[in-house]
Amino acid sequence: MTNLFTRFKYQLQADLHDFFDKKESKNPISLLNQYIRQAEQQTEQTGKLLTRQGQLKRELEAQLKETEAMLAKREHQLNLASVSGENDLIVFAQGEVEAYTTRKVGLLSSIDVCAAEYFELERKFETMKHKIKDMKVRQLQLMGKENVVHAHHQMDKVLHNQDTSNFEELSSYFDDIATKIDHKYEVTTFESRLAKLEKEQKLITTNEEPQKHAIVE
Repeated sequence: MTNLFTRFKYQLQADLHDFFDKKESKNPISLLNQYIRQAEQQTEQTGKLLTRQGQLKRELEAQLKETEAMLAKREHQLNLASVSGENDLIVFAQGEVEAYTTRKVGLLSSIDVCAAEYFELERKFETMKHKIKDMKVRQLQLMGKENVVHAHHQMDKVLHNQDTSNFEELSSYFDDIATKIDHKYEVTTFESRLAKLEKEQKLITTNEEPQKHAIVE
């Protein structure tokens, strides 16, 4: 079990920033998404192995319990055989006691190793889950940066559009119209004033003519 994690393609202890530094990609978010999917799959596999290791440990413990029960039974039977003096039963019972004693020792050792390995697997399994959580946080951070970049890009397209000449032409067009309107207004005003002067002049002329006739008479 000590080499269990050597089968995994990624290293849990590798820093995520180092990972990106070593990878060449124009789309780090896509790379991170792929990395997270792989890590989740491998974490799921590790979880299954951890569950299996727990089952094996319980099976060993069940075997130990059964062995201890049989050992106690054979030890009791050995005492009875020793009291009865029946040598064949004594020999059989002694062999059974030795066998169960040896099995008990082996099971105790196996359970200790299994428990240590289970603890190590569980520790690394939790580390894997934390690493995935960290990567998902990093994913959100990168997505936020990507969103900002796209937003700036869209705004820059509007603010610094290469086709600003269209806006300039349109602005010049309206300026020309405004100038023509102002000029037309000025011309109209001049004509109105001139017409007014002509009208006033006619009135003056009309008033002066009766006075001239009166003097002649």
